[in-house]
Amino acid sequence: MNQVILDKIESEQFRKDGAAFSVGDSVRVHTKVVEGDKERVQIFAGVVIGKRGHGLNETFTVRRISYGEGVERIFPKHSPRVEKIEVERRGQVRRAKLTYLRKRIGKSATLVKERGTTAAERETQAADKKAAKAKVAADKKEKSEAKAVTA
Repeated sequence: MNQVILDKIESEQFRKDGAAFSVGDSVRVHTKVVEGDKERVQIFAGVVIGKRGHGLNETFTVRRISYGEGVERIFPKHSPRVEKIEVERRGQVRRAKLTYLRKRIGKSATLVKERGTTAAERETQAADKKAAKAKVAADKKEKSEAKAVTA
């Protein structure tokens, strides 16, 4: 009963854009940093190695390699300081927490298998390519007709 009331109150403070990402995805987190009276946006890019919490208390951990040293940072998902979360690459993993990446060195520390495309996604990609080719062909035809008219 109490949790239902708390969830209702907290729902007003949730992130509006949703930020759909999962563990294993490579993300770019845009955070607001206040330095004196100035405010700027700083980007932290890396692999999501874990998610935890529920509701407003939901957090996620991002790991990156900076100058040969592993750096992890924990972000509250619904914080007003987190401006936006961009997913660079979707990853396919079989774990909820990717703590094993901490033991890896070099490029293997950032490697997570890229998520394969489904049959439906392949069909839409093929349709998009076909439409793009048709548009290019139509543009070429239009240009050649315009040249013929001006000549």
